[in-house]
Amino acid sequence: MKMRFLGATAGLGLLLSQPALAQTAAPPAPAPISVPVPIVDADPALWVVKDKDTTIYLFGTIHVLKPGLRWFDEAVKTAFNKSAELRMEMPLPDPAEAQKVTMPLAMATDGKPLTEKLPEAKRAAYAAVLTKLGLPPAALDQFQPWFAAVVMSQIAVQKLGYAGQTGVEMQLDAAAKANQKPVSGFETLQEQLGFFATLPQADQISFLVESVDEFDTFESTITRMVDRWSKGDPDGLERIMNESTDHIPALYKVLLHDRNVRWATWIEGRMKQPGTVFVAVGAGHLAGKDSVQAQLAKRKLRATRIAY
Repeated sequence: MKMRFLGATAGLGLLLSQPALAQTAAPPAPAPISVPVPIVDADPALWVVKDKDTTIYLFGTIHVLKPGLRWFDEAVKTAFNKSAELRMEMPLPDPAEAQKVTMPLAMATDGKPLTEKLPEAKRAAYAAVLTKLGLPPAALDQFQPWFAAVVMSQIAVQKLGYAGQTGVEMQLDAAAKANQKPVSGFETLQEQLGFFATLPQADQISFLVESVDEFDTFESTITRMVDRWSKGDPDGLERIMNESTDHIPALYKVLLHDRNVRWATWIEGRMKQPGTVFVAVGAGHLAGKDSVQAQLAKRKLRATRIAY
């Protein structure tokens, strides 16, 4: 369900972890059954950019994960421990703040039901997806198309056992605070959600329609993404994340290319100050021809993969 885009901002990863944002649409989930969770080792990719007095680690994150994946160890933990500060896509807001920021951007203001905005040929498929998720056909009619896609994905990932609480950002944020490391962000939640909310209506509808079209392959897509990330295979992850990105080029440009350029510019400036920084951004930003590393290379900065 467009996980390559829904996983492209930590803001959406945060929303995907918060059932409160879908309470008006989703039925209450049954209480989880407590069973032992097997531990699976993961070795996600890690890079470093350094000179004589500055070291910046680059780590690609997955915003939602299942419990039991052990990734915060070995070289990743060593790099984190050596770092004096954590830089993420955004500082993580509390749930109340997230909902306060999100709702004004999520609600439609034109009075036209979302279902009527969809191409007529896609309305039945959209309704079928809502039914599979346990939602009535008009459950999301008051929302903008981009947010309807988020809510659909939110419920789907919860049903599959994924959550932001076990995602990388929340674990890094907790570790930084426990060790009194400063935490900062490249963006705010308002800015991140604004990437979607300010898209032309036609692009938002395309985003939602493709989410509907990909619903039946959603589980396999996110499973493959997490597998490639766990195995430290950024090229394989990039191939999955960027399938069909030419369908919505505006979203690719706003969510990936332009942000990578801005983040590389920040890293270039930060290299002029001594110190060690752990930078953690969505793994899709550290793969492909427009990656942060590719943008750094244009600035004559080399990101070296750390073998472990």
